[in-house]
Amino acid sequence: MRYDNSIHIVTAAKQRHELTRAKAIAALHELDRAGASISFEAVAHRAGVSRSWLYTQPDLKDEIARIRALRRPQHDQTLPPRQRANENSPRQRLDLALRRNRELADENERLRRQLAHALGQSRDNVQKRPTAQRDSITDQLR
Repeated sequence: MRYDNSIHIVTAAKQRHELTRAKAIAALHELDRAGASISFEAVAHRAGVSRSWLYTQPDLKDEIARIRALRRPQHDQTLPPRQRANENSPRQRLDLALRRNRELADENERLRRQLAHALGQSRDNVQKRPTAQRDSITDQLR
């Protein structure tokens, strides 16, 4: 009968898990002390673990969220009335977009007229030239 060595494998896995947790906790505290940006990516990179593993650790996940919340700036001041969004804000943005769209359409129409006028003048100039010269210019334009 074979001897069951699984206890050694289980023990090694537990030790590896605890070592990984210790590295992640240390990385989190180092980043916090340094005033660096706290994110799952930053902690994972510093600790040498995967982000997905961090997400599976509820206490580490909560600690990262807690530190991030502490660093988030507190906005006690309310925005001035001019900067606050209201029920008319989307309508105003739509009106501005429509006005800009009309301006661009008018500009396109003006440019098309100018182009048509310039092409007409160019054709007139070609028509007024002698036949041999006109044919060579027409061939060049093709």
